[in-house]
Amino acid sequence: MAYLKFDKTQLINLEYSLTKEFIRSNRAGSYTSTTIVYCNTRKYHGLLVAPIENLDGDRHVLLSSFDETIIERENEFNLGIHKYQGDIYSPRGHKYVRDFTADPTPTIVYRVGGVVLVKESLLVEKEEQIMIRYTIQESDVPIRLRFRPFLAFRNMHSLSRANLYANGRATLIPNGAKFRLYDGYPFLHMQFSKEVDFVPTPDWYYGIEYNKELRRGYDYKEDLFIPGYFELSAKKGDVIIFSAGTTKANPENLKRKYTLELGKRTPRDSFKHCLINSAQQFFIKRNKKTEIIAGFPWFGCWGRDTFIALPGLTLAIGDVSTCKDVLDTQVARLKDGLFPNMGNEDNPAFNSVDAPLWFFWALQQYTKVVKSYTAIWRSYGKTIKSILDAYRYGTHYNIKMHDNGLIYAGEPGKALTWMDAVVNGKPVTPRIGFPVEINSLWYNAVMFSLDLAKRARDDDFARDWEPLPALIKESFLNMFWDSKKGYLADVADYKTSDWSIRPNQVIAVSLEYSMLSPDIKKTVLSVVERDLLTPRGLRTLSPTNEKYKGIYKGTQEQRDLAYHQGTVWPWLLEHFCEGYMNLHKESGLGFLKQLIEGFEPVMTELGIGTIPEIFDGDPPHRARGAISQAWSVAALLRIIQRYEMMTENK
Repeated sequence: MAYLKFDKTQLINLEYSLTKEFIRSNRAGSYTSTTIVYCNTRKYHGLLVAPIENLDGDRHVLLSSFDETIIERENEFNLGIHKYQGDIYSPRGHKYVRDFTADPTPTIVYRVGGVVLVKESLLVEKEEQIMIRYTIQESDVPIRLRFRPFLAFRNMHSLSRANLYANGRATLIPNGAKFRLYDGYPFLHMQFSKEVDFVPTPDWYYGIEYNKELRRGYDYKEDLFIPGYFELSAKKGDVIIFSAGTTKANPENLKRKYTLELGKRTPRDSFKHCLINSAQQFFIKRNKKTEIIAGFPWFGCWGRDTFIALPGLTLAIGDVSTCKDVLDTQVARLKDGLFPNMGNEDNPAFNSVDAPLWFFWALQQYTKVVKSYTAIWRSYGKTIKSILDAYRYGTHYNIKMHDNGLIYAGEPGKALTWMDAVVNGKPVTPRIGFPVEINSLWYNAVMFSLDLAKRARDDDFARDWEPLPALIKESFLNMFWDSKKGYLADVADYKTSDWSIRPNQVIAVSLEYSMLSPDIKKTVLSVVERDLLTPRGLRTLSPTNEKYKGIYKGTQEQRDLAYHQGTVWPWLLEHFCEGYMNLHKESGLGFLKQLIEGFEPVMTELGIGTIPEIFDGDPPHRARGAISQAWSVAALLRIIQRYEMMTENK
């Protein structure tokens, strides 16, 4: 029995099926994503969304959708579905859906009259190619199959409009045709495993709507180009492979290639296996670089998210070499003690105060696994010194260690920590001053670096930095701890402190090198558990705060105002659990088990087989944001790893 279960009786109910999306990547930058009935509800949906290096390096929707029509005894049944103005869906192919499964690949079963058609989609690894396998399981008579490709050829953040410049001409190739709507794009080669006729009937389909974009306050209407249709004959038992890719395929090899690719898939037959499968989707390996996509479908490769997610996506599942590849890719981008947080190679944004400090944490986890301390210092010692010196003596955005040993950061109009939402040019949570997690990470970075240096016998470094931790600890406790309140200030300066109850203080509890005593840790976790802990993660603000917003929805501005003002983030659970288990040891295993099992329903709520970016702060904590987020998946994998290690050692 499949682990990922869907209610067969509800599949034809669009209120049910349009909320469930799948996302699959090829580990080289491309992805395929849509809903389980193949009705696109986002501008980011598409069967083949691929990076186009010679345009802008960003991902572009090439093949938006692919409509199938079954022709039985001159009766036509169109299996496609698109939304138009007035809540009109046409055609209404979802009414023929009889089953959907997600393992090992998205598989949908249609029944039309006496015909049962099985459709399985698969994105080829490390190639810009989508393959769909059609199997005629039942058919009383020979049938015809007609296929209409809906072409977009536009950046995934944009929308297509009908125009006079699109080149709708088809060039015939073996068992198919190739198309290129605009100069600068590669050709899209569409081919079948058997002979097919192509009938050119170029036309625009106007006003296709994407409901998710409408609800998010964005432009939501698109015109898509259909160059014509493919048609072929079929009968019961036939298996037909369709391929769409940026390079020409060999039709004779399509069936074999599909089978080989299918064999590479990690079965999603358990919660953990779903997470492992999802973890592997975030990696991009090309041009001798290994990067992590922060989230699907709209995120890029963000520095902060990379380091926070890295141990969970690699070390927690035994992939040590990929962890090092990502670290080395990022180290090559270091500038003035900072890592690029977003942007691209040509226009990076070095606007994260915490990304370099999370680098130390990620390297720390890597070091625990490889245990080659001298080799680590030899490989990364120069980088370590560069970052520490930049923070000690100052770098961009007023990031600098003050005389009290603590790190100050920030300037008006800039949001440098992970709480980085900006509305009308102003950060929602500016946090200028001494942020609590930044200085917790700073202390951990200095202590970890001293440990490495001493093991590698770098006496000069040790003498220079050894006096600092005591000063940092004393200043930190004086500035952030209040025994009467029982928790840590979120951000402070020399005159004021922000005592809003936020989750950033759990970082001070979870780190290996912590400045907090066991009693303080226990008190802090108690407050966090009382005000912030939910079954889906930690709230970003206590509900008792007047600024708290418990529902994440509405326009971009409305959502940004809620993003870090109550919205729940799963990635923070890892650090809460780490601190919790360090205090409670084996007696906390029941709590950990309940937390892990409580996440299983999430596997089919929004992004199938993965963990989304955020949840509402208010019950029932609905899934929101990106359907698959790297640090969310990583956090659950780290929590599972901790649970399994502790149960094995009992």
